[in-house]
Amino acid sequence: MILSREEASTQLEWKFSQVFGERSPSEELQDVDIVSTIEFDKTGGYLAVGDRGGRVIIFETVGGKSTQNQHFSRNELEQMDYTSTSHPEYRYKTEFQSHEPEFDYLKSFEIEEKINRVRWCAAPNGSMLILSTNDKTVKLWKVKDRKSKKIKEMDPIPHVSSENTLLAEKSFLSEFNTPSFPNGYHLEWTENTAKNVSPSQVVQTKIGNLGDTAHARCQMVYAHAHNFNINSISSNSDGETFISADDLRINLWNLEISDQSFNIVDMKPPNMDDLTEVITSAEFHPIHCNLLAYSSSRGFIRLIDMRQSALCDHGGRILQDAESHGSKSFFTELITSISDIKFANDGRHLLSRDYMNLKLWDMHMDSTPVATFKIHEHLRPKLCDLYNNDSIFDKFECCVSGDGLHFATGSYSNLLRTFSLGARSAEGITVEAGKNKNRKPILQAPATPRARRSSLSNLARGFYRQGREDSSSDYYEFSCNLNSKLLHLAWHPTTNLIACASGNSLFLYYA
Repeated sequence: MILSREEASTQLEWKFSQVFGERSPSEELQDVDIVSTIEFDKTGGYLAVGDRGGRVIIFETVGGKSTQNQHFSRNELEQMDYTSTSHPEYRYKTEFQSHEPEFDYLKSFEIEEKINRVRWCAAPNGSMLILSTNDKTVKLWKVKDRKSKKIKEMDPIPHVSSENTLLAEKSFLSEFNTPSFPNGYHLEWTENTAKNVSPSQVVQTKIGNLGDTAHARCQMVYAHAHNFNINSISSNSDGETFISADDLRINLWNLEISDQSFNIVDMKPPNMDDLTEVITSAEFHPIHCNLLAYSSSRGFIRLIDMRQSALCDHGGRILQDAESHGSKSFFTELITSISDIKFANDGRHLLSRDYMNLKLWDMHMDSTPVATFKIHEHLRPKLCDLYNNDSIFDKFECCVSGDGLHFATGSYSNLLRTFSLGARSAEGITVEAGKNKNRKPILQAPATPRARRSSLSNLARGFYRQGREDSSSDYYEFSCNLNSKLLHLAWHPTTNLIACASGNSLFLYYA
């Protein structure tokens, strides 16, 4: 990654673009409507959003479809170049129910319909392929536009009877001796109805084309391969395979084979009492189909090459910040657990997010990140309270721009934090996600916590609570609103546009 002095010192100025699903302060937020994942396709023409209700909603750019697999004239290309300086805008396209709630009778627990991840796959013939997953099952969906037709005009025809008139005629029921024609109508009956039926009763239908409507169809169901909750899926650059990762295992799938997968990482110890870490995120390399990375709750990132060994549990290279593990405290392992990783398009740099920091890594440097951006340093004195109210277990995502120079993540009070590599200010730019950029965060009383799902990543709560009493923390003691948090976001692949979600609202900002 070679940067000029001008590029390295440029901070982006973010402006509000669009909002979908923003609710009024008096409107009650339904849990099933809360956004749980966001993903742009490789062209940026489509945006997929998953929610806790098991639905996948697709948005498309205003003024046309994705430019992938399309051919344009010279005038059209010149017009596209002329309008490319403006940021893209999106509109609702379609939605479908991807997952339904289930119950595992063998293990006696409920499987939620919540969409944990969505990922786009390369698709031919102008269709769209989307991978979506809840805790246990990955599904492949094909979304394709179909021509929609509707009755546009009806013209009177005096010589042809409508079907209702045919069925009403007594001659149709009584006179069976008259020879019939191949179309099933009786000659005498047809002649009689042609004389007796008025033109207003006999019409000819004209069909009008209403345009394209999207239709979603489930192509594959990849089930029964994970004993623990799936936290990541990632499609490969080869266009044929993808991985699914849970707390202890990573499986490799072929898109066309749903009944078998290959286990490439297995971190389950012989005795579960010896469990010390879990997998938190996994991502394929954007260029080399044999490379992938996965992060751990212990705060390291392991880079593995599937050509070296069929089982990738050991070996590979480990990226770990030695400074963050220098002085250990009760909360060290909790705040250093990596919640998300993203490769830059150049394939050499990788972005990671833990509870306190956003870090940029160079795959050629193992012991220290290229840059560290502090996100929650002001909350360090409040770690005990954050632990007691479970906020310390919040999993914030991160994203990187297409040119690899800018990075973004979320924080509390619906704050969007963006940073630029080598910029003069290490604080970056902070924007409150909302239609009114000047409004102040609304403090709300803490919501009643939901019953937690069965997940190994949640066992840490039990491990660290031993010998400690749970005390309720006053949310108003914090300088930020812990109930309003921006966990999910995605960066447009070709322009400086960020989609981020808070609650059931999807906000888009451009620079």
